[in-house]
Amino acid sequence: MPLNENFLQELKYKTDIEDIISTYVTLRKRGNTSVGLCPFHNEKTPSFTVYNDTQSFYCFGCGAGGDAIGFIKKIENLDYIDAVKMLAERAGMQMPQDGFDDSLSKKRRRILEINRETAKFYHSYMMSPEGKVGYDYFINRGLSPKTITKFGLGYAPDNWDSLLKHLRSLGFSYGEMLDAGVIKESKSNRFFDFFRNRVITPVINVRGNVIAFGGRVLDDSKPKYLNSSDTLVYKKTNELFALNLAKDSGNDTLILCEGYMDVISMHQAGFTNAVAGCGTALTNEQVRLISRYANQVILGYDADEAGQKAVHKAVTLFKNTDVKIKIPRFTGGKDPDEIIKKMGRDKFKGMLEGASNDTEFSLLEIKERYDLETTQGKIDFVGDALKVIATLQPIEQDLYLTRISTELGIEKSSLKIQLQGIVKRKATRDKKNHFKTIVNDYTRNVTRQTYDTGISIKQSKAENRLLSLLMVYPDCVKLLNDFDSSRLSSGFVKKAYDVILEKIRDGSDLDLMTFGDVFTEDEYSKLSRIINDDTESNDSKKEFSDCIKIINQEYENKNSSSPSDMSDDEFRNLFSKIDK
Repeated sequence: MPLNENFLQELKYKTDIEDIISTYVTLRKRGNTSVGLCPFHNEKTPSFTVYNDTQSFYCFGCGAGGDAIGFIKKIENLDYIDAVKMLAERAGMQMPQDGFDDSLSKKRRRILEINRETAKFYHSYMMSPEGKVGYDYFINRGLSPKTITKFGLGYAPDNWDSLLKHLRSLGFSYGEMLDAGVIKESKSNRFFDFFRNRVITPVINVRGNVIAFGGRVLDDSKPKYLNSSDTLVYKKTNELFALNLAKDSGNDTLILCEGYMDVISMHQAGFTNAVAGCGTALTNEQVRLISRYANQVILGYDADEAGQKAVHKAVTLFKNTDVKIKIPRFTGGKDPDEIIKKMGRDKFKGMLEGASNDTEFSLLEIKERYDLETTQGKIDFVGDALKVIATLQPIEQDLYLTRISTELGIEKSSLKIQLQGIVKRKATRDKKNHFKTIVNDYTRNVTRQTYDTGISIKQSKAENRLLSLLMVYPDCVKLLNDFDSSRLSSGFVKKAYDVILEKIRDGSDLDLMTFGDVFTEDEYSKLSRIINDDTESNDSKKEFSDCIKIINQEYENKNSSSPSDMSDDEFRNLFSKIDK
């Protein structure tokens, strides 16, 4: 059953979408709307819009849209009920005790319970005589008992069903354990522990819940690392290991590492702002997560070739954020864990403090490509270097121009003239690209709808406007008369039409929040775009009637007989009419 409508109405009145979103996104007022950089995709020019009138949001860049509940669902990776609970708690409201289906929420809670019990089982086993091999591994890696406890490290027994039997004794079903990803099913339909004979690192989210595990072998067997698959509570591309601890470090800088052990060693050494990805390369989602908790990130990647490739990717991903980047040059070890052990905390701290920014890193990379002892080498270097400098603020540009002028013996004024040309061309190109992106994304959405449903763009626009007018001017419902809704083109449009009509006839408020969990995330995005598209009308009734006419005409045109559909007699009759 859906949530009680009176509860949703009260939640709506106590929730301001701009207040909600502004805790995640820096918004700037623009009339009755607010705009900012979208938290769901990387962009330099704001295309994310918050509509105060409709209490909704829509991004013209990636197509994300919806209400406050939809925003919380997406950005916090929650299901509908948990998102409502979060907003209700924020508004000081109690959730209704009945009248809603929280089966998915219950399933998530069971997975979290399984994960918590699994983490306790692995840790307890490692602290027993039978699990001493796992404990010794961590001690030999230089970890203290305090650190081992702090991170809840553990050891998975070297047999097939120890964890399975333990969880069964606690009342968990095989299906629940499969959902959590802690057991697997063989081709012969036998269940077995996913992690065996591995030291275990639990992954804990910012709310303090165990959401996943990472396992490492103690020998040279393969695979060396084994990580939890995605579940209802875990999506590896959206999470950062140890962020639950780093967010409370009191530091506005995060140190981003490659592996769990690097992070654990750094925390033990006092660098409690260290985090790492969860067994995957850095993603856009993780970059956006970092930007919520830090103003600056230090890329503490390994010093090997793979680590340097990761640095380049990270620099590219962070370019579209306000997060400042620092890149240290590590020496004396292949990774932070080894450097700290060999050279000590103070030496490592010095490397972090001496880290260069992303501009200096890029310029150094460019400098290494060319022979600056030759004229052509200088010309090529300047050309590439100025493209990097063109992305900076005027003061930064001036400082780097001064440096290059001094280093290469080139007049600063000449460099400045060349830079101004690059900046001008870049601004023009960026403006065109942004406009093109917005237009293309909107057109793609309309075109996709027309392609999927086989309807004309004319009908698609008429249907979208029909829904928009019904939401804003519900009195238009009186003009429907004998309109046949089966003439609407797609399942989504028909569904939205029926829901809106039901709300109007019940006398309910017409807004996304009071629709409850009726639509999918994609459908809410479509509806958000529709209702916020030209909501004002000089003559709503005439425009509504015109939309109905277009829909009827397009339907009749589409379903009119063609010569290929006619019988022989009908075809002959057609020509006889033409002759007359």
